[in-house]
Amino acid sequence: MGGFFGIASANDCVTDVFFGTDYHSHLGTRRGGMAAFSPELGFQRSIHSIENSPFRTKFEKDADGMRGKLCIGCISDSDPQPILVTSKLGLYAVCNVGIMNNAAELSAELLENGCANFEAMSSGKINSSAVIGALIAQKNSFTDGIRYAQEKIDGTMSLIILTKDCIIAARDKAGRLPIIIGKREDGYCVSQESFAFQKLGYSTFRELSAGEIVRVTENGCETLSEGNENATRICSFLWTYYGYPTAVYEGVTVEGMRNRNGELMAQADIDNNCLPDVDYVCGIPDSGTAHAIGYANRSGIPFARPFIKYTPTWPRSFMPQSQAMRNQVAKMKLIPVHELIDGKRLLFIDDSIVRGTQMRETVEFLYENGAKEVHMRSACPPIMHGCKFLNFSRSTSELELIARQIIQEAEGDEGVKFLEEYSNSHTERGKKLRDEICRRLKLTSLEFQSLEGTKKAIGLDECKLCTYCWNGKG
Repeated sequence: MGGFFGIASANDCVTDVFFGTDYHSHLGTRRGGMAAFSPELGFQRSIHSIENSPFRTKFEKDADGMRGKLCIGCISDSDPQPILVTSKLGLYAVCNVGIMNNAAELSAELLENGCANFEAMSSGKINSSAVIGALIAQKNSFTDGIRYAQEKIDGTMSLIILTKDCIIAARDKAGRLPIIIGKREDGYCVSQESFAFQKLGYSTFRELSAGEIVRVTENGCETLSEGNENATRICSFLWTYYGYPTAVYEGVTVEGMRNRNGELMAQADIDNNCLPDVDYVCGIPDSGTAHAIGYANRSGIPFARPFIKYTPTWPRSFMPQSQAMRNQVAKMKLIPVHELIDGKRLLFIDDSIVRGTQMRETVEFLYENGAKEVHMRSACPPIMHGCKFLNFSRSTSELELIARQIIQEAEGDEGVKFLEEYSNSHTERGKKLRDEICRRLKLTSLEFQSLEGTKKAIGLDECKLCTYCWNGKG
C-alpha cells in the first residue's frame, strides 16, 4: 500500500519528516521518497528503493542535505514518489496512496485531449502521480482539480501536495484510509499514522473526513472542500493485519481490536464445543501475536512463542518481488524454540489466510521440529475477493486465493453463487472448505473468525467499514 507524512513549520522540518515518514515503513516495502521546499534551494527531492534496506538507511544522508520549512515524505508499494509536476497551477510535488484501476484509460484520454506526453518509468508504465497531476491540471484550482481526479479515478486516491506556500492533503472520497492532522507550537503536520507525529511532540488536532481537502501552513489547517462523514468506508483489514499495533483508526486502537478479536474467536470455539486440547496458543508473528494473546486470555490456554521471527535483516517476509524469494525469506526468518515445539500440540492464530503458500511452509517447519499437532485459527473470514480499492490481497486472478481455488475446483463457475455459504462454518459447504484447507496445509483443525466477529471486535458501525475482500461489499 504505502503512507505519507508532511510538515508545515516555522522552523526547518526536514529531520522531523524523515522520522515521521520512517514510522510509516510498515505500510510499504518498495520505495521511499522525500521532497522539501525552501526559498534558497527551491524544490529538493530524493527517491530510493527500500526493498533491501530500510527507509532510514537510504535517506539519512539525503535528509542531512535538504532544507525547508515545508517538507513531505512517502513510503510507496507502487510508483516512485513524490514526483515534481509543473502546470498552470505552478510547480509542486505530489504523492498518492491507493490504486488506480483505470490508469491506462485515463492516460489515453488525457493524451487524446491534448496532454502532450507523460514521462514513462523504466517499465513503460506511466507514474500514477503523473496521471493525477494531469487530471488536477484540467481545472483552475487545486481543490477543483483534486475533486475532478477523485471522480475520474476508479479505485482509491488519497494524496499530499507540496507547494512553495503550503501542503495540501486530500483524503480519499470513501475514507478507506485515514489522514490525521497534528499540531505543535511551531506548525502542523499531515500523517496517516497518529503515533508517527506523537513521537515528534505533536498532538492530534483532528482527522479528515472522507473526501475532505485541506490546506496546511505553519499557522493552521484550512478546509478547502468539506468531506462527508457518512461516506466513510475505512478498510477493516487495517486492524486485522496492516496497521501497526500502536495505530489508531477512527478512534479504535489496532492492538485493542486484535486482543478483542482473539477473545471472540476463543469464545466462539467454547460455544461451539470445539476448543482444541492443546499445550499452547501461539501467534504467527508479528500481526497474529495480539490476536493470540486475546485467545489465550479467554480460553485459559497458556500463550507461548515456539518460534521467533528474525527481523534485523528482513523486517517483512514479502519484501522481495519474487514469490520464490519471499517464500525462502519467510522460511529463513523462523527460528524454532525446540522445547516449545517438540511433542507439543499447538494452536496458532494468523492474521489471514490468503494464498496459503507461506502457511504451508510454516506448518511443515513446525512438524519438522517435532510438533505433534498444529491447529490454526484465522483472525478474519476467508478472503474471497482480491482488493480493488487498495493494494491489499492483490492477485492477478482471484483463483490465486486458496478459498476461491477450492470453490472453483468443487463447483466451477457456479461456486461464486455460494461464497456466503462457504464463509460460514456451520454450512456443509463451509465445512468442506475448512476440511480441504486442512488437508492441503496439513492442519489438525482450522477455523476462521466470522464477519460478525470481526466487525464486533472493531466496534464501529458496519456502514463505516469496507469488508470487500471477505464479502464483496465495499
